[in-house]
Amino acid sequence: MSLVTFIIPVRHQDNARDWGLLKANLTQTVASISNQTNGDWQGIIVANEGADLPDLPASFSVVRVTFPPNVLHEIDKANIEDVYDAFRADKGRRVLMGMLAARDSGFFMIVDDDDFVSAHIVEHVAENREANGWTIDKGYIWDDGGKILLGYDDFSHLCGTSLIIRAALYGLPERFEDASLDWIKSMLGSHVRIADILARNGTPLAPLPFRGAVYRVGHAGSHSKAPSLLVKYFLSWEALKRPRRLLRNMGKLRLVNDGARREFFGQAA
Repeated sequence: MSLVTFIIPVRHQDNARDWGLLKANLTQTVASISNQTNGDWQGIIVANEGADLPDLPASFSVVRVTFPPNVLHEIDKANIEDVYDAFRADKGRRVLMGMLAARDSGFFMIVDDDDFVSAHIVEHVAENREANGWTIDKGYIWDDGGKILLGYDDFSHLCGTSLIIRAALYGLPERFEDASLDWIKSMLGSHVRIADILARNGTPLAPLPFRGAVYRVGHAGSHSKAPSLLVKYFLSWEALKRPRRLLRNMGKLRLVNDGARREFFGQAA
């Protein structure tokens, strides 16, 4: 049994604009997770049968599924609420299959296939084994291939890679078929609902006391189509009409230096 299981749900091949780009990003995400300073973890990638995946280190395994493509995957093709609902269902059932394959894990962390995590995640969990889990309220935004990180202090409402939760608190069913679709969407497919649900159940999550993840933006394969951080936080009309916020954002910029590469990108100095 691993203390922490990182689960990466991968969309159906037919929902990827550029599978080669998805594979390249996934390789970087895997390298980031693999750089943990504490080795008590495993990684699970959930992907459809036939999906061409990159070579994976020994700490990773693959759960193959046969779910159909999400016909509402593209945000600009339908009512936005219908798109989000379909996305939560598709992501949630993939996550559930990964969790059922590692149900004896101590904690789960769901990681999007193009994001990065701090090398200190498992170490922090190991030092706080009795905790319910954490929300990553503080993280970074990174332009794909860029040289700067922007500190973001409402990260858990922005990025899906933002929750580390004790496995027992999910209340996993015995079988996939026993899970209701509403439960799948709320507990596994949405990163903004579960913290409130757990708090109401008397098992609140704590804020992670350091910046725990990096949200990659500005790349062609992004489902959210998030604009580059330079455009959104510094050059947009919304940013320019709020000079105080603009100055605060400037103060939260950090270079992608050797320390950042080691902590988040799985790269040696």
